[in-house]
Amino acid sequence: MTFLSWRLCVKSLFTERACLRKTVFHAKALRKENHKAQRKLITGSRSMNVVNTIVLLLLCSLQLVSAHAQATPMSEDMTATTIYLAGDSTMAEKLPAKRPETGWGEMLQKFFRPNEVIVENLAKNGRSTRTFIEEGLWRGLIEKVRSGDYVFIQFGHNDEAKAKTERYTPPADYRANLIRFVTEVRERKAFPVLLTPVMRRRFDAGGNFYDTHGEYPDIVRAVAAEQKVPLIDMHRKSEIVLKQAGPDGSRKLFLQLAANENANYPQGIEDNTHFNPLGAERMAGLVVAGIKETKLKLARYLNK
Repeated sequence: MTFLSWRLCVKSLFTERACLRKTVFHAKALRKENHKAQRKLITGSRSMNVVNTIVLLLLCSLQLVSAHAQATPMSEDMTATTIYLAGDSTMAEKLPAKRPETGWGEMLQKFFRPNEVIVENLAKNGRSTRTFIEEGLWRGLIEKVRSGDYVFIQFGHNDEAKAKTERYTPPADYRANLIRFVTEVRERKAFPVLLTPVMRRRFDAGGNFYDTHGEYPDIVRAVAAEQKVPLIDMHRKSEIVLKQAGPDGSRKLFLQLAANENANYPQGIEDNTHFNPLGAERMAGLVVAGIKETKLKLARYLNK
């Protein structure tokens, strides 16, 4: 081998070595970039997993909130005060088959701003204080009551009915039941309000009005005074209205229908105890007047 040939051979070897080093360098660089890309992909995948988990938790939370909102009745709206009504048919909500009969309790809500006061009418037809307790209606009511709520209590029509032994409540028991109602409402840190029974429409042959409730309204008044409970005297208020309307005009407030005037009463009806919508609204208006007169805090929530 000549010297020139030997130099060319050595140069070729160095050139190949340099190329090999460059190839190795590029391979390492490529491997490093690939590793970075993989790390980013893993990090991104982990981030996506975290995001997906958060989204799933939020969706579950929304479903729980929605389910709770649907399961919670309006009367449990924690921002509103509830007025619970305990009483008889003159106050109670009516079935479609009994319309146009209307309890005055059905008309009370319209006098209040609904986002601030909710009226829950738990009165029942034909109940006295005794049967309201015996049938568990009072227990069902009192268990709903929250601090700051009101319970309006009006009985008497059925308590005084001696001929109807299944509902009659002697005066002493009537008094004891009213005191029990007041006590248990206060135990719930709520506010009891007593109402005397509304008048029946009664006029004699001479057109003179007369009362049928006997001593029961006075028992309510006495309990209210002794227990220092606000009293709305519907007995006297409704008497004034009926006397002013007179024997004929007062008919317009009660369930008075001629034959075939209403499909629910094909034979007609002359009911001097229960109200039609006009009479129920008038009685509810008297309750509202009593709320103002007794300076209940509820008055601030009345519609202007």
